[in-house]
Amino acid sequence: MQNHAEHDALPPKTCSIERLVTLPADVEKVLAGQKTATRRNGRYADVGEVMTLKGQDFVVEQVYTQTLGELTEEHAKQEGYASLEEYKQSILSIHPGMPWVPTMRVWVHEFNLVQK
Repeated sequence: MQNHAEHDALPPKTCSIERLVTLPADVEKVLAGQKTATRRNGRYADVGEVMTLKGQDFVVEQVYTQTLGELTEEHAKQEGYASLEEYKQSILSIHPGMPWVPTMRVWVHEFNLVQK
């Protein structure tokens, strides 16, 4: 795992934070506090950037890369799933024909509710 603590060390974003969490089921998991991270094939947010979902603000705390092979049961729980296998099957159902390649790198975006 490469943890990019310094904002300057991160490459340019490939998409905007508004596209970070878009699936209705995932939005509901975030709002319920069940999902505190999302993995994408590109970088969608900077550390400190705020994502707003249904009027609630969530601040991005960490952005780093990870391989699919590095994922653990705990990572799956961060994503709002009961197990790594459940998370894997969900991802594969969203992306038909995509193989699960353990060496594939993804961007991890960890976030928390902004306390007001």
